[in-house]
Amino acid sequence: MNKYNIEKNFTLLTDFYELTMANGYFQEGIGEKIVYFEMFFRSVPDDGTYAIIAGLEQLIEYFEDLHFAEDDIEFLRTKNIFSEDFLDYLRKFEFKCDVWALEEGSVAFPQEPLIIVRGPAIQAQMLETMVLLTINHQSMIATKTNRIVKAAGGRPVSEFGSRRAQGYSGANLGARAAYIGGVIGSANTLSDKLFGVPALGTMAHSWVQMFDSELEAFRAFAKVYPQNCLLLVDTYDTLKSGVPNAIKVFNEDVLPKGFRPKGIRIDSGDIAYLSKKARKMLDDAGFEDALIMASNSLDEFTIKNILVQGAKIDAFGVGERLITSKSDPVFGGVYKMTGIEGKDGKIIPKIKISENVTKITTPGFKEIHRFYDKSSNKAIADVVSLHDEVLPEDKLEIFHPIYTWKRKTLNNYYSKKLLVQIYDKGKLVYKMPSLDEIRNKAQSEIDSLWDEVSRIDNPTEYIVDLSEELWKTRDALLKKYGKN
Repeated sequence: MNKYNIEKNFTLLTDFYELTMANGYFQEGIGEKIVYFEMFFRSVPDDGTYAIIAGLEQLIEYFEDLHFAEDDIEFLRTKNIFSEDFLDYLRKFEFKCDVWALEEGSVAFPQEPLIIVRGPAIQAQMLETMVLLTINHQSMIATKTNRIVKAAGGRPVSEFGSRRAQGYSGANLGARAAYIGGVIGSANTLSDKLFGVPALGTMAHSWVQMFDSELEAFRAFAKVYPQNCLLLVDTYDTLKSGVPNAIKVFNEDVLPKGFRPKGIRIDSGDIAYLSKKARKMLDDAGFEDALIMASNSLDEFTIKNILVQGAKIDAFGVGERLITSKSDPVFGGVYKMTGIEGKDGKIIPKIKISENVTKITTPGFKEIHRFYDKSSNKAIADVVSLHDEVLPEDKLEIFHPIYTWKRKTLNNYYSKKLLVQIYDKGKLVYKMPSLDEIRNKAQSEIDSLWDEVSRIDNPTEYIVDLSEELWKTRDALLKKYGKN
């Protein structure tokens, strides 16, 4: 039995300093001061250009159940550092923040706000850990998946990684994010029940080992599933027994029942070589329509390599390197304060400065504008502006935020704002789309990018600039603190 019912209440899933600061804000009488925080990331994993944002639905679920249970209060009391008045505040906690976000399935770029939170300092600060872990994890998996799907060149990809995921939620939410990123389904049955990610799978090597012979195992499977007969052919010897036995069963046990065989799966060995040989054997036997599926520690790099070698693969099952984003397993989103409201309601911009230029934050309450070429409907640039700033609709000069002499004039464009309000003073004002709608949005957003931007190897950098007013705000603070 779960002593603290953690699976239903994630309120204490915070870095402890979020609570110590909240207690300090409360004691100092500034806990209700209205502040602005935003989540953004500084670079894309695997040296990519863009990320696919996922996890908003789970973040909303967290916000909707944000409360301190009595056993949470009792636990915090045992730390002997929190005032009783503060603990009483937590007992009566009521979420009051405004939240804006990029919708799930959105394509995003470094330094753009993904989540903006406006609210009392105690509350906005307290959300940091859950905002980051929720959006970071699923965005990482969705982004990695998209790279793998792109490398597959239109061939369907299934997610096979549950057993190698980092924990239960990593498996379940990873499957959800992978579906957003483009897989056709998952081996994880629970992800189908929870989210509607199609559950896929046929047999493991143990099925073949259960029978006295491989042929007997294949015949038994075909008897049970003649309409979906996809056979795993590498338990013993792929080319000498696996494929020949599969062909025999297709002819004697599948065709007579009025079905065409689904195909074969190869899970080990030299995939490129074996697939070419197997393809010829299947074609010669009259099964040109039987697909060949490959699995076994695949990712975008191995898939690209075996396809370059002429592999005859029709579908891929990708596991550990997808569900863990093994080649680059950290989506480095951060959560930083960008402003405080004064007594007059005006926003006082705040900045974090570092000797590392990429770690200097952009102050203020912001909006993202995406500009599209009217002729092609391709995205040509993003401009991050102050939230209420109006940008020209016919002609706009943009410039690099650091190398300001790098300028470009945009013409013949249309634009749209990307951030959507999710909460208004703690009330949910956003209707979540279905998972399939999110998945379709991701594909549509990727299709809006130029091929040069979306390619896996050496992609062209997408333009993300600051509006002139936002740049001036940032520059003024840099000068104020002696960094410009």
